[in-house]
Amino acid sequence: MSTSLHTQHERSFHDNRFVYPVLSRRSGGISIGVNLNPDKVCNFDCIYCQVDRTTTSETRFVEMEQLLSELDGMLELVGSQRLYDDDKFSVTPIELRRLNDIAFSGDGEPTTYRNFDDIMAKCAEVKQKHARDDVKMVLITNATMFHRPHVQRGLEILDENQGEIWAKLEAGTEPYFKLVERTKIPFAQVLDNIALAAKQRPLVIQSLFMKIHNEPPTSEELQAFCDRLEDVLTSGGAIEMVQVYTVARQPAESFVTSLEDAQVDAIVQMVRERTGICAKAYYGVAS
Repeated sequence: MSTSLHTQHERSFHDNRFVYPVLSRRSGGISIGVNLNPDKVCNFDCIYCQVDRTTTSETRFVEMEQLLSELDGMLELVGSQRLYDDDKFSVTPIELRRLNDIAFSGDGEPTTYRNFDDIMAKCAEVKQKHARDDVKMVLITNATMFHRPHVQRGLEILDENQGEIWAKLEAGTEPYFKLVERTKIPFAQVLDNIALAAKQRPLVIQSLFMKIHNEPPTSEELQAFCDRLEDVLTSGGAIEMVQVYTVARQPAESFVTSLEDAQVDAIVQMVRERTGICAKAYYGVAS
């Protein structure tokens, strides 16, 4: 995969304000990103986040009709292969010139968007208009809002439209959770929400591990992380895969750096051996 593409996920494309294409290392192809948080407000302040929250975005609110128009145009652009006429995407390898998903992520937590269920329904309609049942709708989320009724309705709409939920779980203990995510939201709320959602459909768990002040996570923390995965399984939940990855773009804090490939591989092996869950490695900037 071209390093220049997979390490640069700019959330802009020409005149678009909400919808943008990226070559995604985790999807193995083109992902159409949908930014539901152009105001850059997030209920986490992760130490590895690459969003620059020191500046104010020109676009503060989601304009529904504009977003849907951009999504409609992007599906046509990618589907027609004209995306690869663009200078940036012209270097995309032939084998990766496939549209994998529409990913709801952006500059904050997408489930905090007040009309989350409505936007999921309308984006699904645009996808149906293009007859793209082969394209997933992926929600990339920190799982903090799953308990809210309108978010639960949105997740059900995803289930009906080739949806996949990638839920963030990057800690085994409350102190490490607070260190990495820098939020007032209790770790237990995230764990309860993941367990609840996993009982209704298999989840993909996304887990970014890193060096903090040049120190990787301790063995004890990683064992506790595996314990949390096992808690989901024993409560009746299903986990399709654990994505173990590390920093691939410039993080918010200079004391955060990538794990070495062998360290990522070791975590993957631990997850597989401890839990029996499928786990896949995604490496950092040195790969």
